[in-house]
Amino acid sequence: MGAANNNDDNEEFEFGENDTSNRTSNDARPSSPAGPQSASKKSSAADSSVVFSPELLGMYYSRLFPYQLLYSWLAYDPSAANPGNAISSNTKNSATSSPSTFPRREFSMTIEPTPGNEVYIRYQSFLNQEEMTSAIAKRRPTKIDIGAVFNYPPKDNKSLPSGKLQTQERELVFDIDLTDYDGVRNCGCAGAKICHKCWTFMGMAVEVMDEGLRKDFGFEHVAWIYSGRRGVHCWVCDDGARKLTNEARSAVATYFEVNLGSDKNKSFHLSSPLHPMLSRSYKILEPQFASSVLPEEGHGLLATRASWTKLLLTLPQSASPVTQKLEKKWASPKDDSTPKEKWDELKAALMAFIGKKGGSNTAKMPKNLSNADRVRIEHWPIETVFKHTYPRLDINVSKMQNHLLKSPFCVHPKTGRVCVPIEVANVENFDPFEVPTLAQLMRELDEYEDSSDKNENVAFDWQKTSLKEPFEQFQKNFLVPLLNEERRMQREERERKAAVVGDF
Repeated sequence: MGAANNNDDNEEFEFGENDTSNRTSNDARPSSPAGPQSASKKSSAADSSVVFSPELLGMYYSRLFPYQLLYSWLAYDPSAANPGNAISSNTKNSATSSPSTFPRREFSMTIEPTPGNEVYIRYQSFLNQEEMTSAIAKRRPTKIDIGAVFNYPPKDNKSLPSGKLQTQERELVFDIDLTDYDGVRNCGCAGAKICHKCWTFMGMAVEVMDEGLRKDFGFEHVAWIYSGRRGVHCWVCDDGARKLTNEARSAVATYFEVNLGSDKNKSFHLSSPLHPMLSRSYKILEPQFASSVLPEEGHGLLATRASWTKLLLTLPQSASPVTQKLEKKWASPKDDSTPKEKWDELKAALMAFIGKKGGSNTAKMPKNLSNADRVRIEHWPIETVFKHTYPRLDINVSKMQNHLLKSPFCVHPKTGRVCVPIEVANVENFDPFEVPTLAQLMRELDEYEDSSDKNENVAFDWQKTSLKEPFEQFQKNFLVPLLNEERRMQREERERKAAVVGDF
């Protein structure tokens, strides 16, 4: 056991043979455990100025953490697919040995047994929901990471021969973080700081990735989770996704990767003809680019003379007549066009310049314009949109089965906000600043207990708070369909085996 790497922003870890150093432990235990079961009593008064504390975290784990949802998901147990079962706090099989892969699933925990002394515990695994609940409630981890399913329970790793513990399956995961957008965030934010203006990049990324995963790969069970601070995580949970080899994961991740250039190398050119996935992405991103990136209330890309001059200078040199003509027009006192109108005018001028569309008030195309120059000019609007809005993936998170990623439903220690599920259909309206904090949740519990119209039949305390909607949406729209699919596959497998032996 030892002090963990004190990097609060590192939300994924990699499993490796040399990762069992003295900074990890299988049997670390903090003092003063908190009980797992909810109680119908008022929480202690929460100081609104405190976003995170061991006391608040202990109350969250004892009253609000959705152990049953987490277990039902990671056990892939079809018996929990029925909403009536999934909402019961007394799941019959929760204390029995699971026939699923759950006992071989790795968890890791970051705990703080004493203030300022972080301990990172690896290779944790649990036989069932009861064991998991007890361990989390006792240790009160500041962070929980979820890893792969192994061929043996990870907690037995020290008793196994070296190299014997091997990954078998793991959800396909993606990690998108706003720090990777720092080069195009013109809102004043950088690093861990975020605002409503730059958060729109996350919504755009979710839409593009979700569409591609479903339409191009046929995945159906995709969960999006707010990281609690400045990013989003994606969990693709289809059986086929969980069984992907590392090579296949790398291929899927690389499929979505677009080289947007770098600080040292600004050049970025799309190949021709444009891939259908990129064409679809442009159709998703361009309207939001126009509404969220161009205007002054966004990132101001076409809001001032200085900003539009800077943008026009990124046009290919061969399109300099267009640059000169528009710069002169927009600088005129008579021009009162909006950033969106300027963008549309710029696109139209470029298309007319290369002979794609006519226009009487456009620069004339030179006779010696090469085909390569025409393609570069035609792709410039697409490349510009992508440079600002295309998803920036931490691709190494997705490539290997042996990566760990922060668990949904955790609480980020820097913000005190819960890592809640995000509904893709409503992603444009998701507001990270409206995600409940621990102090807020404790106040909501108190208000519910004081209310005269409270529902005494509520099964879980989280249903008494603003966690009710995101947790129930996760259950209804993601968990139930996923487990119903698991039931269908298990039934088909039983029928297949029966047919082989002639037992109908």
